[in-house]
Amino acid sequence: MPLNRFFLPLFLLVFSIIGGRVNAQNATESFLNMTTTTYIKPPYLKAGDTVAIVAPSGVLKHRYDEVNKAKALLERWGLHYVVGQHVFSQYGHFAGSDDERAADFQWALDDPKIKAIWCARGGYGTVRILDKLDYSAFKKQPKWLIGYSDITALHNQIHNLGYQTIHGMMCTSLSDSEQDIVETIATFKAAIFGDDLSYTLEGSPYNKSGSVTAPITGGNLTLLHTMLGSNTSIDTTGSILFIEEIGEYAYHIDRMLQSLKRAGYFKNCKGLVIGDITKVRKNTTEFGRTIEEIILDVVAEYNFPVAFNMPAGHAKDNRALILGRTVKLTVAKGGSTLIFEE
Repeated sequence: MPLNRFFLPLFLLVFSIIGGRVNAQNATESFLNMTTTTYIKPPYLKAGDTVAIVAPSGVLKHRYDEVNKAKALLERWGLHYVVGQHVFSQYGHFAGSDDERAADFQWALDDPKIKAIWCARGGYGTVRILDKLDYSAFKKQPKWLIGYSDITALHNQIHNLGYQTIHGMMCTSLSDSEQDIVETIATFKAAIFGDDLSYTLEGSPYNKSGSVTAPITGGNLTLLHTMLGSNTSIDTTGSILFIEEIGEYAYHIDRMLQSLKRAGYFKNCKGLVIGDITKVRKNTTEFGRTIEEIILDVVAEYNFPVAFNMPAGHAKDNRALILGRTVKLTVAKGGSTLIFEE
């Protein structure tokens, strides 16, 4: 579990014994402000390991080609693969019923031979299976979860258990030619095999300069918003928040960010990294502000660095991020760097 959750009860007990007269809420807030969560790193993959391909979300009808390319990619790297029983099932919008998708994911969690769980696609549907999953076996033998978009729901759930995950390409990313997504594939490989990861981001006049070292967390904005008020909403205290989005109206992006703010997402946040926010939909009435202006307006009162232009999200160049890993973020108008630590 995250270390701050383990030590918090002990801290409060000691505090009460020595006669500290502050209420539990204030003690909790003070403690969290002093600490940084440490997330457990699952073992990196090595040749001969097995990766499970599962579909916890949208339907994969007629997408056999992408999954076959994914299998071939794993084989080239010396890895074995197994495919969930219901990956190509269809239940309306979903890759099988909720129970079928949950069963496939549970199998991947429980099987000790499986060392990583690679989601075939996102879409919508992961939130419907969250409460069906049992992580008892996973805690005894943690493994990497890999995916993005709708898979943010699972990233959140696993982070709240205290483990790192990989925000990276899925099988359907291979609908593009490998020559067109070289960095996407290369950084995915680096993340799963434990090679060094660091990024130099293009500058932006909207960047808020600064430097911070902290764990990075987050994912798709819609999913982060969806999780609010539930036990899969993440605590961003002491963390760098990463967000990305696709296909939303500007006013909806503003509404979701305002909701995160009201929920305390930015209060004790240490930094903000903005990934691709693509295919912003046009409303009949213009919102009147750019996406960059919307974001900066929401976090104007906070004194943490903000880096735009992280190539991660729904664009072709979707570079891997190890969520839960400590990174050194350095931001300037002329450019930013993101360096992952071991």
